[in-house]
Amino acid sequence: MKVFVLFCLSTILNFTFLFSQATFDEVKKEKLYPFLLSVPPDSIDAKGPSPLMVFLHGRSLSGEDLNLVKKYGVLHEMDKKARFIPAYVVGPQVKKGESWNPDKILDLVNYMIHNYNVDSSRVYVAGMSLGGYGTLHFAGKYPEKVAAAVALCGGGDSRDACRLATIPLWIEHGQKDESVPVSESIKIVDAIKKCGDSRKLKFIIDPEANHGALEKIFRKDEFYSWLFSFSKNKLD
Repeated sequence: MKVFVLFCLSTILNFTFLFSQATFDEVKKEKLYPFLLSVPPDSIDAKGPSPLMVFLHGRSLSGEDLNLVKKYGVLHEMDKKARFIPAYVVGPQVKKGESWNPDKILDLVNYMIHNYNVDSSRVYVAGMSLGGYGTLHFAGKYPEKVAAAVALCGGGDSRDACRLATIPLWIEHGQKDESVPVSESIKIVDAIKKCGDSRKLKFIIDPEANHGALEKIFRKDEFYSWLFSFSKNKLD
């Protein structure tokens, strides 16, 4: 993949976030979610294994057209806003009517680890709406795989709470969400807090945000710098 750097935005933890021309490959493998993949340039990857970021879309982007995955979120930032992310970035897609399956997400993560120069201690997952549920479901079932996770305007299963409490989590919801009530995030956050240690939890209720408004998080440097600050090798 060729990347044409336009100018530097900021430097965080030895990673430089840039505006650049991103390209995506369509990957379709048996038993895996179809996904779009952006790989870091050789100049970065040659320095050692690179992080992996998995973006889980919401219900409106479900289907069989992978270009939909670039409509909003991490891949949109790379495609339309030319944000360069120094990691392997994967955008899988579920079919209409389906929910995210944590076992299939694990298969995708393992595929990337086994076939690319991925740093398995720096796997990040983020999602919005249906993808927020998928993020917490995957991180709650396989916390040993996840260095940090961000779930926007979604929810989770309280039975996963004590496993979720072991990893850095950013959960955010809009008070005026008309599609997924804020109570969905409050419920899982309360369950996590009952596990006795919520130091790794970042929970925000945006008093003016509706369901779609939280897409703005993906446009902020803070989102990327927060995720990339964590590693399974130095969680504490």
